[in-house]
Amino acid sequence: MAAASLPKAAKDEPQIMIKTEPEYADNHDLLTAGHVPTKRDPVVPLTSPVSGQQPLAWSPDHRLSVCTASSLSVMEQLCDVHSNKQHLMLLRTSIPVPAEPVKMRVGPSAELAEAMKKFSTHPDLTLRQAFLTDRVIHPSVGSHKGIKYASWSPLGCDATGRCLLACLTLENRLTIHHNSKRLEWNLLVDLTQKYGELLIERGYAKKDRPTEANLLDFEEFQRRFRMQTPVRMEWSSTYTFKQVQPDNTCVDVEMVLLAVLMENGDLVLWKFLLPFTDGEDVLFLDLIESGVTRPSDLAWWEYKYEDRQMSGLIIGSEEGPLKIFPVPLKSVKGYFTLRHPVILWKECDNIAVDNIRCVPLMHPVHKASCSLIVASRGCYIFWCLLVVSTAGMNVFNSHIAGLHSLSVVSLTVDRQSMDFYCCSMDGWIKKLTPMFQGNSLTFKQEDMPRLENLTGRRIHGIAVSPNGAYIALLSTQGFVGKHHPINRTYQVHFVTLKSAEAATELLLKSPSQNLYKMMDLLDLVRWHVLKSSCIPMWLQEALDQKLQEADVPYLWRFQLFLVRVLYQTVQSPRGSNIWKPQPREAQIAEGNAEEGVREEGEAAQTGACECGPVKQVKEEEQRATLQASIHAAEAHLLRENMKKVLGVVYLNTSVGQNTSIPTCGLMEYLSRGVNDRASEVLIGHIKNKMNKQAFSERCALCQAVLPFTDHKDATCGNGHLWHRCVLSYQACQTLTFRRCLLLDSIARLPEPEDPEWIKKILQAPCMLCDSPLMEN
Repeated sequence: MAAASLPKAAKDEPQIMIKTEPEYADNHDLLTAGHVPTKRDPVVPLTSPVSGQQPLAWSPDHRLSVCTASSLSVMEQLCDVHSNKQHLMLLRTSIPVPAEPVKMRVGPSAELAEAMKKFSTHPDLTLRQAFLTDRVIHPSVGSHKGIKYASWSPLGCDATGRCLLACLTLENRLTIHHNSKRLEWNLLVDLTQKYGELLIERGYAKKDRPTEANLLDFEEFQRRFRMQTPVRMEWSSTYTFKQVQPDNTCVDVEMVLLAVLMENGDLVLWKFLLPFTDGEDVLFLDLIESGVTRPSDLAWWEYKYEDRQMSGLIIGSEEGPLKIFPVPLKSVKGYFTLRHPVILWKECDNIAVDNIRCVPLMHPVHKASCSLIVASRGCYIFWCLLVVSTAGMNVFNSHIAGLHSLSVVSLTVDRQSMDFYCCSMDGWIKKLTPMFQGNSLTFKQEDMPRLENLTGRRIHGIAVSPNGAYIALLSTQGFVGKHHPINRTYQVHFVTLKSAEAATELLLKSPSQNLYKMMDLLDLVRWHVLKSSCIPMWLQEALDQKLQEADVPYLWRFQLFLVRVLYQTVQSPRGSNIWKPQPREAQIAEGNAEEGVREEGEAAQTGACECGPVKQVKEEEQRATLQASIHAAEAHLLRENMKKVLGVVYLNTSVGQNTSIPTCGLMEYLSRGVNDRASEVLIGHIKNKMNKQAFSERCALCQAVLPFTDHKDATCGNGHLWHRCVLSYQACQTLTFRRCLLLDSIARLPEPEDPEWIKKILQAPCMLCDSPLMEN
């Protein structure tokens, strides 16, 4: 592994002059040209008070976590195409705070009891007070209940291709969870317990040297507690490394790291091989002693340029300093590391560092990759620019003053536009846009308009959705008539940051080509179509042009989504509930209306009779047209997926081998109707390989043949009905199966006897909407 030093900048290299004064914009009303932020319904109430300094976190898979005193509340955004309601569709789940207290193991029970007795009656009042008032060492004084911090992993870390969730309670219990089913969270591993067992094995020694002290020494007693008391934890991005197999072959394996910052400044690195399914597979990777005595916050710094990458951990202190500590990794291709820690801010001014955020940028002058690190320090915003070039690394830093009169409580970043949003408790939210002007870096400042129903509320946290479509605000009411309210109500509000036109442009140019990853932007388009009851002409023309240029499944899924949403606007309204009694006032009004209609006369009554049927016929025609468009898009996606499955079958089967996939049925389905040369060639190759052999699926109940007559269902001759898998088209003949997150389709679970290539087919997302498939 190569090492990169930090030489000084060359003499002839132009030095970057940093402009520290903030630049004020002339127009503070609009965040984006032509768009005014709008609050979306519903307003989500919380049943418990908020806990933790950074209570809001938005995951890459569109789940918003809120730290409360009783549980970690999770709200998952869904872009439901089966509903014509215009408000946000949110699926709410929660992870409760464990009832049993955390017991940190710092030594043998007899020795621990002796130490507790000694320090509780120690003659030194300073030492005894430090012992009795420490909630970690002496929890009997009263421990706080609630969630301290939550951190989401990158996308694709669990078995369903979604995110893992690291949860830290106020009692210092660090656990990893995943959402295997729609409404169920499962505990994967308790890292607090696992790290405690690891410390016992090595005798609570430091990284490179043993310790000779025992628990009767108060400093050693404190050290053993603080070395396993988490302050923050953060996930790295996904790394790929080479792993040697038993047959001496090398395969690419993906992993993600979790860095845990302890109270004594230690950095504990945990390694998770992906997809992570079993808590026993977590591996302890390394321990980095930072030497920071009062750590306050943690963030990953990751630098990538072409095929080279390096990373480090940014640690903030309550005393003021801010540093990057190198993270050495082996077997990662193109990885190199720093030789020494990088000092971003060294002044010990006792202003705590919080809300550290780091984003990559490209320097317009040096044409080099650089990193912008932003953090809050009291009522100031600290920023630091790291420029990596052939001459080494240059560090430039400064503060932005005058933003808020109170301390900054939350700082978040839109990683698509690189805009920063910060807020204080008084409810004012500022937008900071970094801009290069030659060699200098400035920040354009804008005030986010205060919505009427949010004016006067206290803000506890903000978070931006993965693609910058929404900003979530966690608030409670402020003064009520110059007095504090007796009972506070905590609510989560959602405010738009982009217009539907901007969201559509980003969707059409999406590099990920996945609707699920762009769900927050997709929801803005859904809302626009439902409000206007039509697909904008410019959008349909742009989509048709894209389809002519490249006939890709992603564009067909987008087209299908638009038509399905529009279809909901022309659905006939459902009848009223007949069983529900009608109020007396409504009955009187209805009677008066009927009497007024009778007095209108025969001419008006005849006109109404002529208008009603015509309108109904037009609505029926529109519904039939949209339904035909939906069937055409679904059929196209179905055929493309069938060709993909048959191509995998052809590449992974030998002559005369039963694949358990209905190959003959798929070939017969593709050979109908459409003149598709690619299908004809593929079918010819497979028929030659099969050599006139046919392997029929059989019913698990009666062993009768299951004919392939429909891609959704399979019925045997005895009437047994089974659902077909949307990915492999096999019949799901077990009691458990998976459903799409938007309930579009069904997929079977992999069986132990399935070959690896079939298991790989079953890992794909939904064919219609790109959503993951989960157990019910």
